[in-house]
Amino acid sequence: MGLKEVIQGMVAKLLNIVPATDNQISIKEPLSHAGTVLRNRIWYRGDPSELDQFFKQIATDDVGKSRFWAAVPSADSSIRKFHSGLPGEIVDKLADIVISDLDSIELTEQELWDDIALDNKFTDKVLGEAIKDTLIDGDGAFKLSVDTETTEYPIIEFFSGSDVDYRYKRGRLQEVVFYAYYTHEKETYRLEEIYGKDFIDYKLYNKHDKEVPLSKVPEIAHLTKVTFTGDFIMAVPMKFFKSPKFENRGNSIFERKSDNFDALDEVISQWIDAIRAGRVKNYIPEDLVPRNPDTGAAMRPNPFDNQFIKISSSMKEQQPDVIDQIQADINYTAFVESYASTLDMCLQGIISPATLGIDLKKTDNAEAQREKEKTTLYTRGKIIDVLNEVIPLLVDTTLKVYDNMKKQSPGEYEENVTVSFGEYASPDFGSVAEVVGQAKAMGIMSLEQAIEELYGDTWTEEEKALEVKRIREGDKVIDEPAAWVDRFNKGKQEDLEDDESNEGEEVTEDEE
Repeated sequence: MGLKEVIQGMVAKLLNIVPATDNQISIKEPLSHAGTVLRNRIWYRGDPSELDQFFKQIATDDVGKSRFWAAVPSADSSIRKFHSGLPGEIVDKLADIVISDLDSIELTEQELWDDIALDNKFTDKVLGEAIKDTLIDGDGAFKLSVDTETTEYPIIEFFSGSDVDYRYKRGRLQEVVFYAYYTHEKETYRLEEIYGKDFIDYKLYNKHDKEVPLSKVPEIAHLTKVTFTGDFIMAVPMKFFKSPKFENRGNSIFERKSDNFDALDEVISQWIDAIRAGRVKNYIPEDLVPRNPDTGAAMRPNPFDNQFIKISSSMKEQQPDVIDQIQADINYTAFVESYASTLDMCLQGIISPATLGIDLKKTDNAEAQREKEKTTLYTRGKIIDVLNEVIPLLVDTTLKVYDNMKKQSPGEYEENVTVSFGEYASPDFGSVAEVVGQAKAMGIMSLEQAIEELYGDTWTEEEKALEVKRIREGDKVIDEPAAWVDRFNKGKQEDLEDDESNEGEEVTEDEE
């Protein structure tokens, strides 16, 4: 026994330390994956009535019951539950930013892919909806199918995480399962479309999860197992973030923000309720209360137009009955501060307030605005990194399906696919020149890289090389103007040559 163990044993004896026992701890998850997806979907839909119904039904523990949307007011009181609409705005804005920055998808078979993309409305509809659904549900998959009666090209559809499942083996994707539901003779059935490597299979289950023949539903009775050429799956999964709760599933952008959205709605609802309760109140003596002209009964006040409170008439001599108007003093500053703090919690790590047009002061310069967009840039960058992997694979799979439709051996297309995105919130030329100039002066950037950073894709490689040569040789390259002047002078020179040629022809005719 070493000296260290001896000392530890002596300390344990002196302090009488009793070792801890391992206690079994059971934690019940409040929602399954399907329930979590449904919650996120309802946040995106943004209907206050749906939010109220959903959270009241899932409130089975103390935490759930204490949430604003699950709270039930007493019988004698009510509060208008107001929804901010922020979750939907976040998803729509992020999807719009990414789609608007998609410049091109380039490949060798460009014309064929353009026809397929146009037929499926890929960029305008399919991809945009896929990004939104993945942000909301956490994941999803592109499904490719063939219907020669409808189109001569493969059909590209996207199924969100609520209608798709994945089967892995040792970390490798083996099958993608798509769910569809059918009702026949008052019975609901679940169809599983199993997309595996070189096959598509179909299985039908009843409400007891027991497999039944496809003939139970006449609409799908004709479906049979299909095999095709090629070792690939006619489906491409997509997820932007990994779920810490559900294995092999994606994480919704709302996953850790549900309580923050709930708190924001509570702050807004209290604010609106305070404004409603803070309207001018008229304290009217009983003798002056408005009465029904037919029955003479005192009229009940309406909270929106003739709100008043009845009081007893004064019994004092020479004390006339008067109507007193009183309005509550609402602490707007406290509500605004609470709103701003809760809003920050909702947006942290997802998107910058400036992206949503929140608190973007007109006095901010371009650099300050770009600083406010940093969180958006991080999230956008993560989405684009995933799309740069998914889109080439999707294009490759689509063209392989097309090859099968034409009875051809599937080719390999993924390596030839290039997806390019533009820059979001990119700095102006002056700012770039300043930063690049400092880096060049410090000796940590070469001249070639400096020119590349300054002009990027706006100049050709020849123009960049000429600019580098001009800078290095200085005044010796007087006869080689700047790149944009080159293009201008080139066109001008061609015009002069044409004019000279025409003049020569005219002289020849005169001589004749």
